[in-house]
Amino acid sequence: MANNNTGKNQIQIPEAKKAMEQFKMEVANELGIANYDTVDKGNLTARQNGYVGGNMVKKMIQTIEQQNFK
Repeated sequence: MANNNTGKNQIQIPEAKKAMEQFKMEVANELGIANYDTVDKGNLTARQNGYVGGNMVKKMIQTIEQQNFK
């Protein structure tokens, strides 16, 4: 499978990349997807993978809203 990443949306700071990976694992665990870090994402449904990313965005937006409206 070819890597179609054009360089957009790549995390440049190593610490941020580690934090995002941890955040992804936390969200996956909350959604009941065990061992998300080691599972072959190709064996998950698009819906399962989409839930993880979508819930990450939802939580990030909630955090920003809470910080800005306190």
